[in-house]
Amino acid sequence: MLYWLLDWIDQVFNPPGFGVFDYITVRSALAAATALLFSLLVGKRIIRWLQKKQLKETIRTDIDLPGHFSKAGTPSMGGLIIIFSTVVPTLLWMRPDNPYFLPVLFVILALGGVGFLDDYIKIIKKDKRGLAGRVKVAGQILVGLVIAAFLYWHPDFEQYRTLTTIPFVKAYHIDYAAWVGENWGWVIFFPVVIFILTGVSNAVNLTDGLDGLASGTSAIAGIALGILAYVSGRVDFSSFLDIMYLPGTGEIAVFCAAMVGACFGFLWYNTYPAEVFMGDTGSLALGGSIAAVALMVHKELLLPILGGVFMIETLSVIIQTTWFKTSRLLYGEGRRVFRMAPIHHHFEKSGWAEPKIVVRFWIVAILLAVFTLITLKLR
Repeated sequence: MLYWLLDWIDQVFNPPGFGVFDYITVRSALAAATALLFSLLVGKRIIRWLQKKQLKETIRTDIDLPGHFSKAGTPSMGGLIIIFSTVVPTLLWMRPDNPYFLPVLFVILALGGVGFLDDYIKIIKKDKRGLAGRVKVAGQILVGLVIAAFLYWHPDFEQYRTLTTIPFVKAYHIDYAAWVGENWGWVIFFPVVIFILTGVSNAVNLTDGLDGLASGTSAIAGIALGILAYVSGRVDFSSFLDIMYLPGTGEIAVFCAAMVGACFGFLWYNTYPAEVFMGDTGSLALGGSIAAVALMVHKELLLPILGGVFMIETLSVIIQTTWFKTSRLLYGEGRRVFRMAPIHHHFEKSGWAEPKIVVRFWIVAILLAVFTLITLKLR
């Protein structure tokens, strides 16, 4: 919204220097700075409000992680800080007439709402089961349907709505519609969008188990996605890299910058020992936003690389659960592959200090993000 005001001032009064706000890079930097300051300044007040309302985390007593018992009583639902600190700068600095403006805000708010309901039931209603699994998945599917419908039927995207980039392959794209015919492309496209959005949002949720782990890795993914959005929205860069040119996606970089700034600001309070946890409110919102942006820039097939940490966390749970059930049938007792899943708890039980695990996972996430960007030329 502030963009329109500044643009009006520039056109009417033509003050020197105001033309700089036309540049996406400038507004992205301002969005990141605004989000960082907003989360730092407002974050403390939200934490105090959460403490006053007794919205605190309860730690399971049936897990053998003594270091986590000290976390009992730490305020949860801190994802509100991330959501507010992302939405406000996006409203201020992203062009409201851009077709992606409302969808990115819808995803972070809608999935943040689903996570909020889950946290509300767990913390306020004192029901550790939280939101029923089928209800949570239904909410994720509904959000996925909205995003899929937007990407498929919006008139601006008709030429490339069902296309996606293939990593390591040059001058060729997958067309989901090619498998079923142009008029039936949605039959494949909609399930793909729903699967990715649901899967990534749940993967970030599983990653949120150590102080600063989910917020740090999400910020790293957000930086890479912002770069992908920016280069995809410019004719010169997309031509040089030989990737799909997607008009308008450059503005998504403003949203990504705001999300990154919000995550870094949240880390001020979420690093070990955490003063606040993001809860499902934050993890579902962040995961859904990462998935949605990847889909909007048609780079969703890069998510296994970019979101490698999230994927490993999820696979560790799947492997652990599957082998435990299978071994119980084969040997009469359940056996484990990892000491505990998700895998960050395996390293905890192996004697690694929590901050060491988090920083090392950050390093892995940085390497994967850099490799993701390099794949644009390794084709």
